[in-house]
Amino acid sequence: MEIRVPRWWMGGAASAAAACFTQPLDTIKVHQQIQQDAKLSIVRLTMNVIRREGVLSLNHGLTAALLRQLTYSTTRFAVYEAAKEYIAKPGEKVPFYNKIGIAAVGGLVGGFIGTPADLINVRMQNDITLPAAKRRNYHHAFDGIWRVYKDEGFQQLFSGASTATARSVLMTVGQLSFYDQFKSMLLDWNFTDNLTTHFLASLAAGGVATTLTQPIDVIKTRTMNAR
Repeated sequence: MEIRVPRWWMGGAASAAAACFTQPLDTIKVHQQIQQDAKLSIVRLTMNVIRREGVLSLNHGLTAALLRQLTYSTTRFAVYEAAKEYIAKPGEKVPFYNKIGIAAVGGLVGGFIGTPADLINVRMQNDITLPAAKRRNYHHAFDGIWRVYKDEGFQQLFSGASTATARSVLMTVGQLSFYDQFKSMLLDWNFTDNLTTHFLASLAAGGVATTLTQPIDVIKTRTMNAR
């Protein structure tokens, strides 16, 4: 009997693992997006944060980032893989337009589910830029979610949900459907189905996803950070 690997949860777990390494870069990205007057370079912004708060401050909000990936990414991978398997016909490839459609649905669901954790992540990352008296000082992701619910109401947990969901749709389309398409193209060009092929397809899909999501990502960050 064939043993099927549950790739959808592996995608969520891998995304959470990746967040452990990318959180410092994501923190600097958030700081760049909320700058109002002075537009500092990545290097100067990073040095300013380290000088004021220490190196470990670059990982501020890591618990929220992990929770976000375990909710948002796991959901969109699950929806995408399940839908792709459902519509696939034996011996035939799933058309690219169908991949785009199911990726959009996966991104829609995952983006909405992941909004509370995303909100807390953005706020925790931005906290270190604020004066001490204005900081929210969430201890971890669940503390942040509870305090938003208690102090601002349940609805506020989904502040920025529309932009977060729109970003998730574009990210999932760029990341998953384009990855599958690029990999299929490489295999058609006589590439071997190995790590190199997967890496090249991932690299190309990552470029597409980043290009698609960058404008709306700025709006999402500023919306979620608003008091």
